[in-house]
Amino acid sequence: MNTFLSGRIATVVLCLVLFLTACQSSDIGAPVRNAGESGKYHRVSKGDTLYSIAWRYGKDYKGLASANKIDHPYTIYLGQKILIRGRSAESVSTRKPASKKKITKSKTIVKSSAPSSKTEIQWGWPLNGQVLKEFSLQGKVNKGIDIAGSAGTRVNAAADGVVVYAGGNLRGYGKLVIVKHNDRFLSAYGNNRSIRVKEGQKVKQGQVLAEVGTSSSDVEMLHFEIRRDGKPENPVSYLPGH
Repeated sequence: MNTFLSGRIATVVLCLVLFLTACQSSDIGAPVRNAGESGKYHRVSKGDTLYSIAWRYGKDYKGLASANKIDHPYTIYLGQKILIRGRSAESVSTRKPASKKKITKSKTIVKSSAPSSKTEIQWGWPLNGQVLKEFSLQGKVNKGIDIAGSAGTRVNAAADGVVVYAGGNLRGYGKLVIVKHNDRFLSAYGNNRSIRVKEGQKVKQGQVLAEVGTSSSDVEMLHFEIRRDGKPENPVSYLPGH
């Protein structure tokens, strides 16, 4: 009986050893991570620009460009991995893909003589209407203001600048236009019914950018934001009459 029991124990131990060895040598189901990579990345999709990616993650586009070794005019490519947060790695590729058809570009050139502070930028209201929802970074966060307006009403540029994004692939913004005013200030116009400008287009204050749309909660309004160095600022503090 003792001999039989010893034999059974030996068999169980052998099976256990073989099982553990197989588990250690198997890569099935294991996450794949390139050596040297650390942090959070965004993979470029159709319609993205460096500015829209920075806007999505609340980053300064200049810092994002520097971290990813992307030079002006900030050309990016479909499928490219953009480092958002964490340690920069050599494995983050900024080279052109083999297929030229998969290139997407931020077509923006801004003169160095652009104003560099809010006092040098002549701000104006993008839409005349009641502020339905005020700026707040606490509680129910609103990174800009919501301005009431009838659907189809023209949305105007709040200041001179260059359109650096015109599209609809930023969740929560609907059809969105982002304007660069200088190296520090950007403004955004969301929840539009239609867009009337293109990326790379220079615009003047008061020039039509889009048309007011209707939100998912059936409210006709414009969502307007101003960001300085990638951080949301209260637009009302910049606009005339306040």
